[in-house]
Amino acid sequence: MKGDGVTTPFGRRPMTLALLRRQQATKLIEPGKIADKWKVFRDASAAMEALGIQSNSLAVLDALLSFYPGNELREDAQLIVFPSNLQLPLRAHSMPGSTLRRHLAALVEAGLIVRRDSANGKRFSRKGAAGNVEQAFGFDLSPLLLRSEEIAMLAQDVIAARSAHRRAKEKLTICRRDTRKLITAAMEEGVDGDWQPIEDAYINLVGRLPRTPTAAELTDILNEMEMLKDEIHNRLEIKNNSENSSTNDAQSERHIQNSKLESITEFEPSLEKE
Repeated sequence: MKGDGVTTPFGRRPMTLALLRRQQATKLIEPGKIADKWKVFRDASAAMEALGIQSNSLAVLDALLSFYPGNELREDAQLIVFPSNLQLPLRAHSMPGSTLRRHLAALVEAGLIVRRDSANGKRFSRKGAAGNVEQAFGFDLSPLLLRSEEIAMLAQDVIAARSAHRRAKEKLTICRRDTRKLITAAMEEGVDGDWQPIEDAYINLVGRLPRTPTAAELTDILNEMEMLKDEIHNRLEIKNNSENSSTNDAQSERHIQNSKLESITEFEPSLEKE
């Protein structure tokens, strides 16, 4: 059962057009729609920053969901919970009242819950003759059901971004290590070439790395670091090829000299016989 129409906030809390739109949106839930409340909560936890909420807001949302019977949010169910002022702070890990109210407001602002205030601001329900809840005042969880797919997509985007950030950080760590050790090896072993500008370029790149870099910053510095590593590798490869070429020429010269000696020795027995 969805919220009954539009209700304005009790007391000094103002009514806004944004609140009006959020309340009206709860009527757009598809008939028969179902969502696991704890999956929605996990998705909201993963997408916390994208939703504009904090960890304490999640603690309050967790508490509110614990007052909803069953694990499935259903379009045809009573989605308004009405915890008492005593029980709600307890389930929110003994959160102080002022902090609790601030994070309830944050959940409303994020569009995750809707307030359904009674005439006197108290939270309660009225039951019909059959014992079913006919009217309730409290916190409407309908937005969680309405936005369950959207919140899941936000969570997937956040998880994918974190994974990409972690991979970029790992690649930069390895590339940075390789570059540093190649420069050190070239300088310590006296490889021909001006290596100081290369080392200066490396130090400059490392110095540009922020303490907490974004994925874009990691990618930019990684690309430059890989280019620097490739340049070092090419220099060392040219040096190795040059050394190998010199070694091969010396070996060829010795081989030619040895071949001449073997040819002379081969004719010596014939000369002795003659």
